Amino acid sequence: MTIYLVSAKIFFIVQKILFWRKAVTFKVVLLIAIYLVLVPVYSEAHARKEPVEFSGLEERLNTLEDRLLKLEKGMELVLQGLEKLTPAGEQVRDLTDSSVSLLGEVRELTAEVEAEAEFEKTITEKSSSQKQFGTIDQNGFQNKPFGGYMEMHLNHDNINPTVLDFHRFVLLYSHQFNNRIRFVGELEIEHALVEGGEESGELELEQAYLDFMLSPALSFRAGMMITPMGIVNERHEPASFNGVERPFVDSVIIPTTWFGQGAGLVGDLGRGFSFKAFGMSSLNSSFFSANQGFQGGKQKGFFDTVSHIAGVGRLEYAGIPDLNLGVSFWAGETGFDFDLSGKLQIFEFDGEWRWKRFSTRGQFVITSLTDADAINRSLQLKSGINPNIAEAMRGFYLEGGFQLFPIKMQQELVSFYRYENFNTQHQMPAGFLPLNQFDRSAHVIGLTYFPHPDIAFKFDYNFMRNASSVVQVPNRWNFGLGWWF
Repeated sequence: MTIYLVSAKIFFIVQKILFWRKAVTFKVVLLIAIYLVLVPVYSEAHARKEPVEFSGLEERLNTLEDRLLKLEKGMELVLQGLEKLTPAGEQVRDLTDSSVSLLGEVRELTAEVEAEAEFEKTITEKSSSQKQFGTIDQNGFQNKPFGGYMEMHLNHDNINPTVLDFHRFVLLYSHQFNNRIRFVGELEIEHALVEGGEESGELELEQAYLDFMLSPALSFRAGMMITPMGIVNERHEPASFNGVERPFVDSVIIPTTWFGQGAGLVGDLGRGFSFKAFGMSSLNSSFFSANQGFQGGKQKGFFDTVSHIAGVGRLEYAGIPDLNLGVSFWAGETGFDFDLSGKLQIFEFDGEWRWKRFSTRGQFVITSLTDADAINRSLQLKSGINPNIAEAMRGFYLEGGFQLFPIKMQQELVSFYRYENFNTQHQMPAGFLPLNQFDRSAHVIGLTYFPHPDIAFKFDYNFMRNASSVVQVPNRWNFGLGWWF
């Protein structure tokens, strides 16, 4: 229901009352009320000759409510005066009751408009994990129902050849079936080339899900979805984090980009709290490793084994400006290839905070894997190589950034430092020794230049360290260019 319909209904009801009462004074008063309440709203909408967007609807509703209150007070004073001046007190009292009924109906209509405006606003809000596309932006322009991000990297270390790689080309697309149902998809090409049967890039369907809005604060989601775990796994567009490559913790401990098939709920709890709770396909421990942790265990929607459904949940808080806090938990059985439980649990918490030209973010992850010894022996029998998978892995990082350009400038230049510690051999099962070269840390320093908020030129230098006295890991530097739209 639009503001026009509310105005029309009010006008019709008031017109009927005017015919009930022939008192000139009362008629004049009501005509003035009609002018004050209805004409400005109708005139503005008529002059625009376009639908009123919800961005300005709240202000109009507030104005309408104020005028209705003034009208109610004014009518009460006028009717009190009429009762004293006219002997037809009972007729005036009937008119008073009719006026109260009118005001009640107007308030009901106003409440309907407010509820619908809030519903429409919720539908078009950007999700905490994605860039908005396919909606009306703040300037009133229609965004096309697709978006994307791209990034290219130049990587160099002291051992391997210098490499220039068009790392990712990603397309996002959406379709709004109606006010309650929408589709979101994401298709990604990695390393520019996909060739059958050859060592090359990857073509992945990372997202393809439907959202069914059950209420303005709750939706049901089903399909191919991003696992809600950590900061970067859900928000990994190039302009959303510092550094050319994603943090090491978000590569080996949390296997970014981590996605799978499933279904669950997405909700807003109010007061800054929101949540996601999904049942999803699990990881496969047959592809865990001492070096890359859980990265190889993603099933990626290709005939996923779902003998046991994994559960994942995330709670976020954003009730204070420039502060975001999150906690995530994942649990699932991963040993299904060997008739083992292999129950894996991942617990993570993170935070981001901005203050003027300063910014900081941090994350901590700890994992636990049962039957790690049996999984190692089963894989050694199968391949002849002991994968040395740990029963516990741990990782954390802390990053600080400072905007070098004045805040008033449209462009940004951010310097940053990040310390990371990521140990995929944190705790070993009985009978297995840790490989110290995989107890690693990194000091990352760099610059990020934003000529536009959605475009980032990046440079960083990585001082790499590990706990081994024999195997050393080389330092490296990286250049990158990334953008999204």
